[in-house]
Amino acid sequence: MAEGGTNRKTIEIFQTRVRQLMYEYEGVRGQRDELRRDLEERDEEIRRLQAQVKELQDSYQSLKTAKMLEIYDGDVEKSKRRIESLIRQVDRCIALLNV
Repeated sequence: MAEGGTNRKTIEIFQTRVRQLMYEYEGVRGQRDELRRDLEERDEEIRRLQAQVKELQDSYQSLKTAKMLEIYDGDVEKSKRRIESLIRQVDRCIALLNV
């Protein structure tokens, strides 16, 4: 009978350990699911930030182009005024020569 009691005790210990393992498995599975959700959220955040970076790069490129045009337009106006001033000076010199 002692052997039957030992077997029963061994089976009870085994059942207890199996229950503990099942409990731990459920906990680990819950952690895994949570980590997967976190990973999906991070992936979504990365996609959102990449889209934002692309949008900002496009905006920056547009701003650079606009700034270049602004500088060019400013240079054209400045050059135009300078040429007009030179023409007036030449006209005055011609007028002085004709007198």
